Amino acid sequence: MSSWNSYIKDFVSYLKIERGLADNSILAYQNDIQKLADYSVPRKKTVINLTYNDLKDFITVLYNMGLSARSQARIISGLKQFFNFLLLENEIKDDPSELLELPKIGRKLPEFLSIEEVDLMIDSIDLSKNEGHRNRAILETLYSCGIRVSELVNLRFSDLFFEEGFIRVIGKGNKERLVPVSPSVEKEIGIYNDFIRRHQSIQPGNENVVFLNRRGAKLTRVMIFTIIKDLAEVAGITKNISPHTFRHSFATHMIEGGANLRAVQEMLGHESITTTEIYTHLDQRFLRDAIISFHPRNAK
Repeated sequence: MSSWNSYIKDFVSYLKIERGLADNSILAYQNDIQKLADYSVPRKKTVINLTYNDLKDFITVLYNMGLSARSQARIISGLKQFFNFLLLENEIKDDPSELLELPKIGRKLPEFLSIEEVDLMIDSIDLSKNEGHRNRAILETLYSCGIRVSELVNLRFSDLFFEEGFIRVIGKGNKERLVPVSPSVEKEIGIYNDFIRRHQSIQPGNENVVFLNRRGAKLTRVMIFTIIKDLAEVAGITKNISPHTFRHSFATHMIEGGANLRAVQEMLGHESITTTEIYTHLDQRFLRDAIISFHPRNAK
């Protein structure tokens, strides 16, 4: 084990000094190589005489222990880093990890609400309170448009093109996109504006902002998070949800309803179609072109 300890120590120094990795990353690599050492020593395998087949057997042991594909992939990545370091140091002539393949890692579908749960949350809003109509308009906008919470709090009246059926959203990287807007969103924002917002004292600089707090200033992301957490509790929903959950729910329900994948990609503002594909399954059908007609709340 002493030779293994020496190699691991030198590897850690390399990661810290030459690679400049964070302490947590270094510790993870160190632990992974230690696992390999613990496996190899009883089998009288040294760093120098380990083979590809030895590494394959080691990975098989990890698999049989129930390690997830993601954990296996991280360990294999650590092995490759380690043997690459040994090559650089001329400690070995051939890299036994070169042909190791990373396991395929499926992207986990984010938590989302059912259509019934969305309805339950929206219906649980107390409209007798001043913030009730505002909160209802917020949830309708998050769910019906699939926008990010940062895009919601920065939404301005000059971004609303209801006659044309769109809202303009400023997304990541200051990129603009047009998102189709449903009649339910137009209705709820109209009610909120007519009966609540226009009667508020609005702080200077916030005149064009759609959603305001009680003091007449722009809402914060944290405030939206709190609103949704409180509404979920009132509705009796125990899922761990956030404003982003409504975006995930929007995408999931749209695609399940038959909406075109690339159209959903454009609405979400995803640069890559693969990001949108986490909401799909291999047997999903993408046969229709329109978006709005598929949204579950538009049939009301």
